[in-house]
Amino acid sequence: METKLSRRNFFEPALGTVMLLVLPGCGGGGDSAQVDPTACGAQFDFNHGHVLVVPKADLDSPTPMTYDISGSAGHSHTVTFSLAQLATLKAGTSVTVTSTTTLAHQHVVTVSCV
Repeated sequence: METKLSRRNFFEPALGTVMLLVLPGCGGGGDSAQVDPTACGAQFDFNHGHVLVVPKADLDSPTPMTYDISGSAGHSHTVTFSLAQLATLKAGTSVTVTSTTTLAHQHVVTVSCV
């Protein structure tokens, strides 16, 4: 069975180095973006449309939290934060998690709550 590699799939990891996501609800005009005070920010190792929003209210969850990071990527991954990782985020320290594998790739996502 032969697998065809598209140009996009070949160049995507090289072209998509660390990108900061603008979370839904964030905004502002011109060059200054405002940070959503009710959500934590996420950075992906490479990205092609995925989005992660971690509401700060979830940091008090009594159970681990799992998020779908599909966004506009056309495929789904999930990331899960343990109770210890949620506590670390609440304390102001960033946490790095690895997504599930889909279409032969995964994402390393770093989240911080300021």
